[in-house]
Amino acid sequence: MKKNGEILGGEVLVNEVVEQAMSKKAHNIAVLDLRTQSAPADWFVICEGDNAVHNRAISLSVQMGTKEKNTPPWHTEGDEDGRWVVVDYADVVVHIMLPDVRKFYALESLWDVTIDKRSSTDTEADDEWTFEPI
Repeated sequence: MKKNGEILGGEVLVNEVVEQAMSKKAHNIAVLDLRTQSAPADWFVICEGDNAVHNRAISLSVQMGTKEKNTPPWHTEGDEDGRWVVVDYADVVVHIMLPDVRKFYALESLWDVTIDKRSSTDTEADDEWTFEPI
């Protein structure tokens, strides 16, 4: 880990998180800019894995990638179970969920913001995904 580097934050941290998630083939990546909302963070990054093991691998990649850039997470939750893993950087909160959990909680529908969908070009599932609010 860098000892004297700057800590990542805001859009730079969001982009690093997305890059790390994509490196582990996360699906249906959505970035919510919540800075104009009354929300627990400035940014949410929401993505899916195929199963609990995949979610833990995505989480580990995100954590290690940001740690290498002098930005370890403030808190993590859910790595044991893997159904819904939260990686909290205070201003950016990463939610890595199984598809059924994501559909049930529908975090994207909680705020009236534009959702920036990001996907890797080699993942067919990303092309089929659309968010349908309840």
